[in-house]
Amino acid sequence: MSLRTLADGSAAHSAGGGRKGRTMPASRREFMTRGALLAAGVTLATPALANASPDVRWTLASAFHPSLDAIYGGAQTCAAAVADMTDQHFVIVVAPAGAIASAADALDAVAAGKADCAHTMLSFSWTREPAFFFGSGAPFGMNARQHAAWLRIGGGSELIDALLAERGLMAVPLGSTGGQMAGWFRKEMRSAADLGGLKVRIGGFAGKVLETRGATAVSLPKEKILDALANGSLDAFEWIAPYDDEKFGGSDAGVGAPISTVAPFYYYPGWWKGETQLHLVVSKEKFLALPKAYQAALRAAAALADDGVRAHYDAANPAALKRLVVGGAQLRLFPQEVLEVCYQTTTDLYAQLSRQNQKFKAMADSYLSFRSDEYLWWQVAEYSFDNFMIRERRAKR
Repeated sequence: MSLRTLADGSAAHSAGGGRKGRTMPASRREFMTRGALLAAGVTLATPALANASPDVRWTLASAFHPSLDAIYGGAQTCAAAVADMTDQHFVIVVAPAGAIASAADALDAVAAGKADCAHTMLSFSWTREPAFFFGSGAPFGMNARQHAAWLRIGGGSELIDALLAERGLMAVPLGSTGGQMAGWFRKEMRSAADLGGLKVRIGGFAGKVLETRGATAVSLPKEKILDALANGSLDAFEWIAPYDDEKFGGSDAGVGAPISTVAPFYYYPGWWKGETQLHLVVSKEKFLALPKAYQAALRAAAALADDGVRAHYDAANPAALKRLVVGGAQLRLFPQEVLEVCYQTTTDLYAQLSRQNQKFKAMADSYLSFRSDEYLWWQVAEYSFDNFMIRERRAKR
């Protein structure tokens, strides 16, 4: 039955068969009016139906090279999930670092309208606003699960979005490396005094901590690192974790010469960040212009990829670590004195920046308070269980 037939039938019923004096509901009047307009050939505007699945194509500027397949793959996983959830109507094209912007400039590319979104580390912009590094992972900060809880439940994401709002941006967590190694050293670290004069290829806030202790933070392209270690112009560098470190210096498809040939000491823990949390940075205007279903799809796809990247590293790092040790890497735990001195230096710098920068203080207060409560719980449940299981593994029972 056509809409016109329904409308005509309703009108006849009202005029002849209905109860006398009964007022027609407004909804029925609207229904009849719409029927009359359709009969007259007038096209009705129905945006909810007509635009339910518009074709949308976005460009994503990645801050990473495809050789970092676990990280770069996170953006690809997100894009594929968005396309699947929208029946291929919302397509995100992932561009590697350098195609649209450099690694450090991916966020700026979105703010400038050169890309619709970016997959990046917020800490790349920490010199613009120091509070950003809390979004990516802070020295002596939380581990991956704790950090995720702060972002999703503890108010972290809201604070980050408040910072990004000044540039018309917003961010969604997309990928975490989990725990990281501290990096590769040419010589052993026996005391805090060994930090003095140390030339370390490292960026971000951790570089500031080391410089406060007398080290020199060096900026050096990836392809020059191994040569610098070999000729002594560099003493150490941090990368990511065993899975990526094993491939360092090689081709995209294979494993290169072991780093241990020039820097044999592989130090842990990676105190300069308990993990690296990556984000999908989006133009807020473009996000709000999406249909609600597309917005939900983008958030859900980012969450899927976020968990997937972390799982990838957790699954791949153990075997890679074994291979690195067999290949010559010598695992070393930082001396307690080194950790304590760096922890105190970090704490002092947090306090100093909090006095100078109210945005930093708001972020630090939230982050550090959440960290304190998380480790209270961790020592009761997670640490006690993990510690027991590690002892049992060593005992081979």
